[in-house]
Amino acid sequence: MSAEPPSIQGPAHRSWWDRLGHMLSGEPRNREELLAELRDAQANGLLSGDTYAMIEGALRVAHLSVDDVMVPRAQMVMLAMGDDPASILATVTESGHSRFPVHGEDKDEILGILLAKDLLRGCVLGEPADIKALLRPAMMIPESMRLNVLLAELRRSRNHMAIVVDEYGGAAGLITIEDILEEIVGEIDDEHDDEVAPRLIVPAGDSEWLVDALTPIGDFNEQLGSAFSDEEYDTIGGMITAEIGHLPEPGEETSTGGFVFSVTRADDRRVLQFRVHKGDDAGSR
Repeated sequence: MSAEPPSIQGPAHRSWWDRLGHMLSGEPRNREELLAELRDAQANGLLSGDTYAMIEGALRVAHLSVDDVMVPRAQMVMLAMGDDPASILATVTESGHSRFPVHGEDKDEILGILLAKDLLRGCVLGEPADIKALLRPAMMIPESMRLNVLLAELRRSRNHMAIVVDEYGGAAGLITIEDILEEIVGEIDDEHDDEVAPRLIVPAGDSEWLVDALTPIGDFNEQLGSAFSDEEYDTIGGMITAEIGHLPEPGEETSTGGFVFSVTRADDRRVLQFRVHKGDDAGSR
């Protein structure tokens, strides 16, 4: 009986899920390999750009320490135990924050955390503000603590803020649970934040960017050093759609002007986002 012919499903033919499953069945060889697999999934439409960005952020958090993202002491809004109630109330209402470190005579002496809701509750009830009685314990952490470890500790202790101390025990800054989550999901704005224009071009690796399709061609040229003409089209999306010749789908790509444009997000009406990296095409439009 003749031997069974070899399967054509070799490494080159394995699906993305097969390759990812194989990689996750043991220890991934490195973070870059995992991200490369996830980028393939995004290009194939299995992951949205937002989902990929969140996974990448979650992986990045495991490699960052507190001092990478903390609010430095010079930018902290703190209250002094000796301040009069009117001054404290003015600082609380004007800052827009919900939690405030309270220090003694020395700013390195953090006595606790004052919650705005505790202070305002007393004001509504007409009770005198006894700041010391309202303080909640401050969580103290070292600058070197990993963000993923801190996030787990904040969740376990149900704290939203931690005071960062330096090697001498002084207050070096503070960090909130929101600061960590923003490393994963991006900026979280509230009604007190100044409105900031969305980032249309976001670095995504070495000589690689995620580019919103509505990015003006002039802005793309300025930030990435290209020389595309904006006489026919105003946006990168319009230019690349014309280059491809039809409404592109996720996974399609084209090379032009020294860059490779891969479609990462699109709907049935227009392209939404590209992954762009430097390519070998030296021509320009």
